[in-house]
Order: sequence, then structure tokens, then C-alpha cells
Amino acid sequence: MHFHRLNFISQLITLYNFRTYLEIGVFFGGVFFQVRADKKVAVDPDFQFGFFKKFKRMLRNATNFKASFIEKTSDDFFAQDAAKVFGSSKVDIALIDGMHEFAYVLRDIENTLPYLAANGVMILHDCNPPSAMEAVCYKEWRSRPRITKWNGDVWKSIVYLRSTRPDLCIFTLDCDEGLGFIVHGQAENMLDFTMEQVESFTYDDLAANRASWLNLKDPSYFASFFKTGEAARA
Repeated sequence: MHFHRLNFISQLITLYNFRTYLEIGVFFGGVFFQVRADKKVAVDPDFQFGFFKKFKRMLRNATNFKASFIEKTSDDFFAQDAAKVFGSSKVDIALIDGMHEFAYVLRDIENTLPYLAANGVMILHDCNPPSAMEAVCYKEWRSRPRITKWNGDVWKSIVYLRSTRPDLCIFTLDCDEGLGFIVHGQAENMLDFTMEQVESFTYDDLAANRASWLNLKDPSYFASFFKTGEAARA
């Protein structure tokens, strides 16, 4: 099995017959254009593709013809468009891969949750930075062009939600730069940190507590979790 977010997304869509897919932070569309779902919504303030690339991807994957492409910040999308875009339908699966800073990620999660189906799945990319260099803030990352990957402090959203949301089951797969999974259900081994504490944590704190804070799991956990009825899978 290839441990990439696209693979997990595709498996979940097939396994649970998921129909509605939301992706926040699309960029070049490397994941979005390959996902096959009846209703697809792409949100990004600056899509890195034009009409011809979009049309080419539509020919390769017909579900892209019906996709919605909303070029604005996720904050504006949720404030102005989400209710109309989703209507009475719910989001079955969402990929959060936008601005990799704690405050932004947390807003994306909290804004997505009201639309997430009862058996829906939210996936966060970049939850497990391998070193302090990849975990810097956006401003510092932009000032150091030799850094090719940037995970930021997305990981703090995992730590915060695992401290404050007993109604969410959250774990992180140790692959693809850390894939956080959020589903409705009873929390596992909750943490006990305040917002102020989480905001003050550094990469060194994460490095010293990585497995417990992220609820880190081997990628093989995906198959056992989503096929054994945990978290009230429907």
C-alpha cells in the first residue's frame, strides 16, 4: 500500500460510498484533480493552474466537470459560500491542507466540523514535521528559500483538539509528513492543555512528546480503524 493522503482518501470514498469531498489548500491540484467523488469543492486563494490544465484534468477524471472551484481564503469561503455550496448535504470527507499555521488550521477545522457528516472523516496534512526547520512559521519559511518543505505548526491543532474535544476521535498516521484523522466519536487518551499552553509549545516540546501528543499510529492502523466499526462508522 502507498501511504499517501490521496490513497487514503480514495479508499475511504470507495469503502463508505462517500459522495462529497472538500479540499482546503489545493495549490496545483495534485490531489484534488485525482479524487473521484460526486461532489467536489476546491478552496484556495490562489489556484496554481489555469483553464487548460483544468480542462485536461477534466478529460482524465469526469468528476472534475462538476467540481466547484472557489478562489478565496477559507475564512471567506465559510463566511460567504459554504452554506450555499453544501446546502442540505454534508461533507463526507475533507482534506485540510491550507495555511500551515495553528490559528489558520484550527479555524479551518472548526469551520468544517458543522458540515461534516456523522460518519465523515477529516484529514489534516503536515501534522508531523521531521525537524525544527520544517516547523518554522510562515514568515521565517519564506525568508529561507532553500527549505523545500514546510509543515509549520499544524501539529498544535492536534494537541489542542485532543485537549478540548472529548467528542472527537483524533489520531495521526506516521506517514506522508503526518496525516491527522478526525472523526466524530469518543476521544482516546485525552490531553490536558490550555490554549495558552499549546500556543507556547515549541518544536522541541513536540519532539520530546511526539507519539503521545499526536496519538501517533503506524500506517497499518488505518485499515484496522476504518474496518472494525470504531467511531460509529456507518
